[in-house]
Parts: sequence; structure tokens; C-alpha cells
Amino acid sequence: MNAESRTGDRFDLIVIGAGINGAGIARDASMRGLRVLLIDKGDVGSGTTSWSTRLIHGGLRYLEHGEVGLVWESLRERERLLRIAPHLVRPLPLLIPIYTGDKRGPALIRAGMLAYDALSLGKSTPGHQMLDDEAVRLRVPGLRNEGLRGAALYFDGQAEYPERLTLENALDARLHGAELRTYCEVERILTVGPNVSGIEGHDPLSGEPFRFHAPIVINVAGPWVDTVLNGSAKPIAERLIGGSKGTHIVVGPFPGAPRDGMYAEARRDGRPFFIIPWNDAYLIGTTDTRYAGSLDRVVAEPWEIAWLLDETNRVIPSAKLRQEDVLYSYAGVRPLPFVPDGREGSITRRHLVLDHGLRGGPAGLLSVIGGKLTTYRELAEQAVDMVLRMTGRPKQASRTAEIPLPGGDVTNSWEAFQAAFRQESGLSDASNRHLLRVYGARARQLLATATTPESRAVIDVDSGAIAAEIPWAFRMEGARTLADAIARRTMIGLGPRAGIGADRVAADVARQALGWDSAKADAEVAAYRDWVSRYRPRALEETRSASDA
Repeated sequence: MNAESRTGDRFDLIVIGAGINGAGIARDASMRGLRVLLIDKGDVGSGTTSWSTRLIHGGLRYLEHGEVGLVWESLRERERLLRIAPHLVRPLPLLIPIYTGDKRGPALIRAGMLAYDALSLGKSTPGHQMLDDEAVRLRVPGLRNEGLRGAALYFDGQAEYPERLTLENALDARLHGAELRTYCEVERILTVGPNVSGIEGHDPLSGEPFRFHAPIVINVAGPWVDTVLNGSAKPIAERLIGGSKGTHIVVGPFPGAPRDGMYAEARRDGRPFFIIPWNDAYLIGTTDTRYAGSLDRVVAEPWEIAWLLDETNRVIPSAKLRQEDVLYSYAGVRPLPFVPDGREGSITRRHLVLDHGLRGGPAGLLSVIGGKLTTYRELAEQAVDMVLRMTGRPKQASRTAEIPLPGGDVTNSWEAFQAAFRQESGLSDASNRHLLRVYGARARQLLATATTPESRAVIDVDSGAIAAEIPWAFRMEGARTLADAIARRTMIGLGPRAGIGADRVAADVARQALGWDSAKADAEVAAYRDWVSRYRPRALEETRSASDA
């Protein structure tokens, strides 16, 4: 994934943007025999993908807007991801409490549940249940009693680490011959006459320029789609992206916290929001507001955090959550189609692949608008089908729905692999759990590189991560910075301390294993803490306060 200075390299397809959709396209295209370049201005999965609610869901609320086809597609894709990535995608029970005065009463919720089940016939998860108020109180004792009429209980899916889901798509693309280049910022889309011919730009880490050539370029830059198009030799005047901002907060376990995920209706505006058990903590979100600020440093505003805390405390009065209970927050921009007015929640979540050659732009240039974590694989299949038609190549079926991602590729069942790994690893329960949920089947390969006691030592007590993961992140998984390793490889950065403290230990490991000197180690820690400061982690503020004392 290193971005050395290169010019003149030729590919069949260049994919701009290594989020979940771009990585999915690269995997599908490379598996169908195309020579692919996947490129990103940052790291794999470092943008919108990492700012989601981390759900693989059927889109229950899309039924309200009549998008039945999108729900059906989402439910089908959810089932496929449960099969091809069992280590990263797992079933999640969700409870919808129903109160007197809610916009969505029992009859409407029940109808939605029946439709949801009907659209997911053959699924591996149980069907829904309608619970009366007494059954709900037994299941969630902390739930507000006043006006409670009952609840619906149903199953969706959770992708605890979508960063890893994205990375495994990118790694599998590389195994099938794709080239991956992170920290390569595209400045211009090159053309020859009316046709796209490639891209050029520079590496922001090294300053080195690059130029690559291909007859087809897919712009999958998410919220940055319009920014990329501004560099076209034939600029695209039409605005395509009108993203909305979503904010989440992470808190530790709290009084009355539900054992299931909760999908509740906000009292202030009727907007649904989630309270979800996640990563040994609770993820609460999300907001949905129009956004016109900087795309490169989106932060949660105090009023958004206060809104999420207030609504959680209203639904679960015993929580009594305060600002100081927030471990960290994160915010991102959904790459939705530009709509000049109307409610943000009504903007379609269906993806669209635009052929600019049919709209007066360069032939061979495509842009992806919208898209969801859940349906990334389906989007990728459709996009690669389009590329094959444009290049005149023979039609070839996608295999991504059946072939497991690298971490899900086990000989027998995923359950059997986990049991065998735990028995043979010699590690603590915490480290076993961490390695399995982050690396899946590849945990065995990683552990084979841990040949010394030092490499098997725990470097983060919250997660159980071990030292061998740091050189593995750089040598095998394309990390170029400590932030890449902490936030999107080992997943230490998503723990309760957001990687603060463990970042210094990881840098020390890199000094020993990768030959970093003290100056580089210090610089990488400083750079990570500057990057993570946008999440306003409580641990970082505590560390700064202690150093100032």
C-alpha cells in the first residue's frame, strides 16, 4: 500500500476512495480479472465508513418512505454478510419501545414488523415478537414506565468494526492482484480528448507525485465526490452530494442499560435513534442534520451530544448520563444525493452509479452517490457489471456473495475455529476474544508471528491486544502511520480510552520491531493524539490535565 513515486502505471480500472464501497468494488473487480488500482487520500476505511452506527440492518425505517426494494436488498445483503464475515458481522437483537403519543403506534410498528419478516424469508435470525408492557419491563427494567404500551423485538446485524470489514475487502482485492495506495490525494482526473485516461496527484506524507492511467475511473470518494470532480479536465458543474451529518457518543455501561440494542423515538422531533451495546460499551446515535462545513475534520457539537444524552436519559431515567460520562464522540457526513430542501431523513439511502459520459462529462468516468454499509457488496457488483459493459469484456458473474472474506475463511464452522484457537493459543481469554473478533481466521497466522514472550505481551489491558499486532499491521495490512495501526488495524483506538496510553506502548513496540527511532515514535504518538482529538476523548483531556498539573 506504500505510495512511492510512480508514473505511467496502467490499469483497467482506478477506484478513488477506499471506504467500504470503494474497497468492495476493488475486490469484486479484481476477482473478475480486472487490473485494479484502489487509491485514497487517507487510510483504508478512515472516512465515512468509520463514522457509521456500525449496523448491518435491513432499513426498517425505509419502509416509512416506501423504499420496499431497498429494504429487501438490505435484508438479503445482511444475510450474505453474516455468512462471508461471521467474525465481523453478527446478529443483534433490537427492541422498539412503544409509548402513548409516539408517531409510530403499535399497529404501525406491527405492520412494519410483518413486512420486515416477509421481505426476509429464509433468514437465519428469528422473526419478530410483539411484547406487552409487562414483558418489556421484565426485559428492560430501566426503561421509562410512564405511557409504555409494549415493544417490538426483532433482529438485525452489527458490524462492530466496519473499519476491519473495509480492510478485509481491500486485502482480498490485493490478494487477487489489485494494487492499493493509501495517502495518495487525487488532484486531477486526466483525459485524452473526450475520454478519461487516468489520475494524478501527490502523497501528503512524502510529498511525492503520482500519475496512473486507466480507461475507467470510478469516483467513490463519499462526501468528497464533488471535490474529486472539481479536478476533472471537464469540470462537472452539477452538485451531486448534499450530505447530512450524523453524530454518535460512546459511554460506558450505565444503570438501566439494556442488554439488547434499542431503537427509540426521540421526543423532541420523532427521529429514531439507537442505544446499542457495542465494544463493551454503549454506542448512542445518531443525529441527521444538513452539513456545509469542512469534510476533513467533522466534530460532534455540544448541542448534539446534549441531545443524545437527554433523549437517552428520557427513555432510561436511571441512566442519569452527563457530559463527563461520554468516553468520546464521533461525527461524519453521509454521502447522500443533493436535495435542496426537505427533511434529511426523507432523502433516499439508495445508491446511484452515474456515468458522466452520458451527462456531457468525460467518457469512462463514473461516480457513486449514496450507498450504505449494509449494501456495499451489491453496489460493488452493480458497478463492476457496468465497467465490464463499458469495456466490452465478456459478462462474468460476481462471486463476492459466496466467497468468504479472508478472516471468515474457515475449514469447518466459525464456532469450531474459535474453540480450536482458544484451546491452542496459550493466551488469556481477553486476548483470544480480541484476536478472534478483529482478525477472524487470520488470527492464527498473526499468532504464528508472535514467537517471543515480548511479542505475545499485552499492550492494551482494555482490549487484550498483543504486541505482535503492531508489526503485523505495518507489514501485512498496509498501515503507514501509528494512527492506522491504532484506529483501523488493532481497533485499540475504539476502546474506552480511545487508544491513549496504549499508543505510547505501541510506538515502543514499533521502535523494537520496525526500527523506529525515538524521534519518529514521539512524532507518531503526537500525530495520533492530534488526529483523535476530533473525537474529544475523555482520556486525552485527563492526560493533558495531568501533564499540566
